[in-house]
Amino acid sequence: MTGERAKLPTHTRGAANLVRRNLHIHSNMTSDTIVLMTNVPMSKALRYVDVLVIGAGLSGVGAACRLRKTGRTYAVLEARARLGGTWDLFRYPGVRSDSDMFTLSYPFQPWRGSKSLADGDSIRRYIEETAREHGIDRHIHCGVKMVAAAWSSKQSLWVVETEEDGQARMWTCAFLYICAGYYDYEHGHQPDFAGLDAFTGQFVHPQFWPDDLDVTGRRVVVIGSGATAVTLIPALARTAKKVTMLQRSPTYLASLPEVDRVADALRRCLPPRLAHAVIRGKNVLNSQLTYWLSRRFPEQTKRHLRAAILRHLPDPGYLERHFTPRYQPWDQRLCVVPDGDFFREVTAGRAAVVTDRIARFAEHGIVLESGAILEADVVVCATGLSLIPLGGIHLSVDGRTVDVAQTTAYRGLMLSGVPNLAFCVGYTNASWTLRADLSSRYVVRLLGHMRRRGLTLAMPARPSGEARRPLLGLTSTYIQRAAHLFPQQGERDPWTVGQNYLLDRARFPFLDLRKGMVFDD
Repeated sequence: MTGERAKLPTHTRGAANLVRRNLHIHSNMTSDTIVLMTNVPMSKALRYVDVLVIGAGLSGVGAACRLRKTGRTYAVLEARARLGGTWDLFRYPGVRSDSDMFTLSYPFQPWRGSKSLADGDSIRRYIEETAREHGIDRHIHCGVKMVAAAWSSKQSLWVVETEEDGQARMWTCAFLYICAGYYDYEHGHQPDFAGLDAFTGQFVHPQFWPDDLDVTGRRVVVIGSGATAVTLIPALARTAKKVTMLQRSPTYLASLPEVDRVADALRRCLPPRLAHAVIRGKNVLNSQLTYWLSRRFPEQTKRHLRAAILRHLPDPGYLERHFTPRYQPWDQRLCVVPDGDFFREVTAGRAAVVTDRIARFAEHGIVLESGAILEADVVVCATGLSLIPLGGIHLSVDGRTVDVAQTTAYRGLMLSGVPNLAFCVGYTNASWTLRADLSSRYVVRLLGHMRRRGLTLAMPARPSGEARRPLLGLTSTYIQRAAHLFPQQGERDPWTVGQNYLLDRARFPFLDLRKGMVFDD
């Protein structure tokens, strides 16, 4: 099957008529075929695009920017009421990025903000501005939740079931690109705390922060020691009577400047795009070198991190009790503290750290295994997030349900045995967008290869006898909890997921698109 697809209208009265009239390469599709592939009634409008992108966060908007120059029709579906993804979901006080914005931003859209470590609202506005400036905002459909996607090999077509305004709708596409990240937006992780019902104060999860929560003059306990807890505590300490971080075990913390003065100097003397490229390169080199040194020389890295903390928190005993993790640097993601703000609050006495385990909740606080009691008016459960692969979307191929956990990731962006589908995950040791953009450029290259050769199907073959290991290589508890749900990776190319941006940036444009792939015309 060959030929270019015609640009189609977004709505039509009859789904089968739309396919027959406008999608000539699928002209043999019938109403019965569509009904068999989805539970959505035929009375619902069917809309076709060449590429359907799921998610309008950093990944989805970046993917659309790459796709807009390919000549293919595309649409971006976003379940939330506005774009932004993670940066629209999390609205707790002080929410910010722990990756610098010169690498978290797009290579084609210079970051103009004053802070290298930016707050959540600034990042969301940046995504929104990018969508508007590149003209893709009119291709984004908010309030559209993707429920299921069914592939028909006979028709070389995905039929996608969505929910819009409480109603079931349908989309069809030749290629599906899932840029929904891996956070479960509907459910945060909630440990089973004994006696929680007895607590008379307010219990809050950061993922669902109440707009009207006021901690002024109140005692707050934040359970957790990761990026969310370290971000929340300086923001809450400004008005709370006392904020206590209750951790089961310490996390590696690194203080970095909130404002990159070298970047500011470069932006003053270079054109915006050139300055952005130079700063981005500088920060990539710095982060990759830091990661390599941490893994190659862990003991030296520990000493360096310890010395840096002591400059902000001059109490070796306190550091030994509360800031000396049991794991090696970068077994888990390094937690960034902008300008040492967290340490300042601890030094000033407005915040404290307790390392202990929870025995149970009581009426006015938390009873610890040591017997101590933490009194609290508000408890914030920052114990990590729930992860879910591919946005929790139900996938099927020719009527057979796809068990994502039984698939193997192809180059970290496609699934073995699943045709015309790509997904996007970022690096675990660097800014998410660095790998997300490489993935989108790979997808564009693959689509170009298919168009030039008149191909309608591209599917990673199932590797035989390939040893498998987790897709995400960190030991963080929130990742380990969900590792069994995700596709695995293999031990050899093209079934491995690299964590070296510099290497990936050099090799991705030249990767053999045919290796390990099955194509069909």
